Amino acid sequence: MDKTERHRTEILQVLSRSAAPINSAEIARRLSLVGNPLNERTVRLYLQQMDHEGLTDRHGRRGTSITDKGIAELHVTEVVQRVGYLSARIDQMTYKMNFDLATRTGRVVVNTSIVDPQHLAQCAEQVCEVFAQGYAMGNRCAVFGPGETIGDLTVPPGKVGFCTVCSITLNGVLLKHGVPTASRFGGLLELRQGRATRFVEMIHYDGTSIDPLEVFIRSGMTDYQGAITTGNGLIGASFRELPEDSVELVQSLSERLSEVGLGGFLEVGTPGRQVLGLPVSQGRIGSVVIGGLNPIAIIEERGFRVHSRALSGLLEYNRMYCYDEMPGVLETYR
Repeated sequence: MDKTERHRTEILQVLSRSAAPINSAEIARRLSLVGNPLNERTVRLYLQQMDHEGLTDRHGRRGTSITDKGIAELHVTEVVQRVGYLSARIDQMTYKMNFDLATRTGRVVVNTSIVDPQHLAQCAEQVCEVFAQGYAMGNRCAVFGPGETIGDLTVPPGKVGFCTVCSITLNGVLLKHGVPTASRFGGLLELRQGRATRFVEMIHYDGTSIDPLEVFIRSGMTDYQGAITTGNGLIGASFRELPEDSVELVQSLSERLSEVGLGGFLEVGTPGRQVLGLPVSQGRIGSVVIGGLNPIAIIEERGFRVHSRALSGLLEYNRMYCYDEMPGVLETYR
């Protein structure tokens, strides 16, 4: 990407993260904070060109906002930039999180879904049922109001940010106990009478720029309503490999994580054996982990639009609460 295109993308990124229009001086200030110095005059010239192209929209003295065309343009650019991004992002967040299992303090990795609070309230009972039946990553969540920030996401006016624990949190906890984790792929797991039977779809992490579960949810391929009503459905899960000598420690840590509301291991294999029919590399054991975005997917199934981002940031564990408190918290934003 040449310098001009890079600067345009950086400006569009700043605008996409702002909940309200901002002026060229504020854009220049925010760019400088992340090590991308552009003076106000240069920003203004770029904005004039992008206004003409329909990528941005000027609101007089209030400043400039990004348009739907600008968001689409930014998405295409970021996809090109993010080839191989997901695997690197997983490693980055694994090292950055600092949750301490013994003291139950520190930051965990979260996913964030931007949703209309009315829609979330209408689906709250089903969302909670996904948690209750063990099809969610742990039992903790959080709701953020308009203007609040999670990672580099800012909740826009009229929306709420619904945070769930990302399954990469397990990678971080295991690493801090000396167990490296190899995340292989995310997929759709078929349930029959409440039991996991096989993966019917899968996307390898090192071959995608978007979280696999985001793809499956947007494509309407999940079936959480079937999972919580009849026990037959399709839910998000991932497949990981661990050193075979760590099996006892992993099983112990899995139990402790469940006690603090961060349980996510659906199955932990044994040395030399397949897991749900999947072969495991020599010297490793396989494990199946519940998808962190599972609770929010049922809202999409109900026909409501949700914008979800996996690995959206880090959040203090104590900022989250049990899922059954979520309906009450939502009343604040309705």
